[in-house]
Amino acid sequence: MNSPSADSGMRDQKRLATVRKQRIQDFLFHKLTLSFSLIVLVALIGILVSLAMVSWPAFKKFGIEFLWRVEWDIINEEFGAAIAIFGTLASATIAILIAVPLSFGIALFLTETCPLWLRRPLGTAIELLAAVPSIIYGMFGLFVFAPLFAEYGQPALQSTLGQMPIIAPLFGGAMNGIGILAAGLILAFMILPFIAAVMRDVFEIVPPILRESAYGVGCTTWEVVRHIVLPYTQQGVIGGIMLGLGRALGETMAVTFVIGNSQRLSASLFSPGSSIASTLANEFGEAADFHLATLFALGLLLFVITFVVLAFAKLLIIRTERAKGLKT
Repeated sequence: MNSPSADSGMRDQKRLATVRKQRIQDFLFHKLTLSFSLIVLVALIGILVSLAMVSWPAFKKFGIEFLWRVEWDIINEEFGAAIAIFGTLASATIAILIAVPLSFGIALFLTETCPLWLRRPLGTAIELLAAVPSIIYGMFGLFVFAPLFAEYGQPALQSTLGQMPIIAPLFGGAMNGIGILAAGLILAFMILPFIAAVMRDVFEIVPPILRESAYGVGCTTWEVVRHIVLPYTQQGVIGGIMLGLGRALGETMAVTFVIGNSQRLSASLFSPGSSIASTLANEFGEAADFHLATLFALGLLLFVITFVVLAFAKLLIIRTERAKGLKT
């Protein structure tokens, strides 16, 4: 029979072997997850560097002036990004202004006041809308929405908002159903399910005891939402909005169908225009040499715009968290 000291030594050896094995596993797991993260970072840097290298001839010729030049002459190789940048920002802004309030209302209804029997099918329907391919939205916009918008929507806007001072030029011009405003409306339909789904998910993580306590002291539903739900889910709400804005900035096919694809700059939202993504989709297949370098420059600008938007969102979240900490 083994002595107690021998049994204790064997147990110690087994324990040391187990600890050594666990350390090796932790080391390998750490390096594996680190490699995954580095792959994403390297890919991001590679995309940025490749875009900068190929687009360098365009920036070398036009310099920083490329950002506000409005020329787009393929024959004479005179290019500017102002029209595409304006179309991208204008359509995305319109989409956000429309989609965010609607998404907020949908998310609040699903989490606060929706009957239980309707909550699941309505939530599933919103998620299905998010899965619809963008080209379907584009076809719907061109063949269904644009004719109805030209016949009913644009005349109504021109006879009301188009008669008001200051903003009247935004709703003037020909009413053919396509243009920057139409692109913004289609983008709003596209990003609404994403923002609503994210908001609904973050609203649902609010601890029930917080809601019940607020209702218990006599708060109304709006007071609960304003003072309990929104402060608790502020980061998630901003993240959902930025997710929708990111898709609106980079959307290609749906915008290409309804924006009009015209290299003209007009004050009217009814007039055709172009975005960075639609310009790339229309001209990339036939571009060569300097024209191709210019399109890569537009792609680099879209990358930078998206990065700036995300950085602004991150700074906004940090500032709100600091303000919240100072209040407490």
